[in-house]
Amino acid sequence: MDISNLKIGREGTFVPPFKSNINALKGYEKDGFDSIFFADHLMNWVPESIWTPDITNLANVFDSPHMLYDVFAMMTTAALNTKKIRLGTGVTETLRRHPAVIAQTMLSMDELSRGRVILGIGTGEKENTIPYGIKFEKPVGRFEESLIIIRKLWESDKKIDYDGKFWKLRNAVLSIKPFKKNKLPPIWIASHGPRMLEITGRLGDGWLPIMVKPGVYKEKFEIIRNSAQQAGRNPDDITPALIACVIIDEDPAECEKMLESTMMKNILIPLYREDFKPYGLSHPLGENIDGTIEFIPTNFDRNTILDLISKIPTQMCRDFYLNGTPDDLIGQIESYVKNSGVKHIVLFNCSILCALEKIPTSNLCMQKVIKYFKK
Repeated sequence: MDISNLKIGREGTFVPPFKSNINALKGYEKDGFDSIFFADHLMNWVPESIWTPDITNLANVFDSPHMLYDVFAMMTTAALNTKKIRLGTGVTETLRRHPAVIAQTMLSMDELSRGRVILGIGTGEKENTIPYGIKFEKPVGRFEESLIIIRKLWESDKKIDYDGKFWKLRNAVLSIKPFKKNKLPPIWIASHGPRMLEITGRLGDGWLPIMVKPGVYKEKFEIIRNSAQQAGRNPDDITPALIACVIIDEDPAECEKMLESTMMKNILIPLYREDFKPYGLSHPLGENIDGTIEFIPTNFDRNTILDLISKIPTQMCRDFYLNGTPDDLIGQIESYVKNSGVKHIVLFNCSILCALEKIPTSNLCMQKVIKYFKK
């Protein structure tokens, strides 16, 4: 794998106040990052019961971990304040948003950004649906139909009829076109299980999972490539991407301290049950539970969530986070790319969740990483 062709992005979800993020966006583009991805959540993965100063001093500044802005408001702001960097949803889903609305919104964003958007999309999670009265039923089937509808609306100049199990369209139209003629926004799918991987190969332009070890990544992407081939598509047309969570500091001891922290162990609860098996563990939420789907942070009081977190070994943090000094991170990224085949890696700086003072120091470290790869 030629590392010189690697694309590197940043997770850029805004923090309050909204306007304060504009300089950060401009900085990411100036630093040389290839993309910015924005989360589409109503609540964060961090329970408010542990959002306290003894766990993170961010709690002294922000009243809640759930102060999240709408993904398309963030992308609009980014589109108007940058020129070249690509902008993606990381990721939206098809339970809260009708596929026709997603199709229209993304083409609108494509026009606004002059052809720079990526539709990152998945099946969704219970944390963003169940507490808000939205049913979480048959998410994969609904997702597949939604993708079919989005593509039909994007690709046809005629009225669309669609008679699905979840969606029914009659004389539906979407007449706006992509900014660049015949160049639709790519669809990158956040898939994990066999059925979703198969759909990714058949209907996706890219794969965008989060926190996957290199060997597992390579195996799952091979499933996607086989699915693409069986569907008569060129597997090389599918971009292998990844959202990688990062713990970074100039001081290795500080990195180890963050890896051992309650906050960083909590972020591993949304992992899948198969991720815990190599450590001889069941998922903390239960034997047959996948945290990404089942974890609803607002359901957990402080004692319960701390008990769950105590079951997560620090070694898992070392294994699932890219971690260390800037030089360490550079080596880990190079190793990951060579051992997995990933071509676009989005770095999610989780260090900033540990302490307020980590925001400027970790961002300086991230600048050193991107400078190395873009030199």
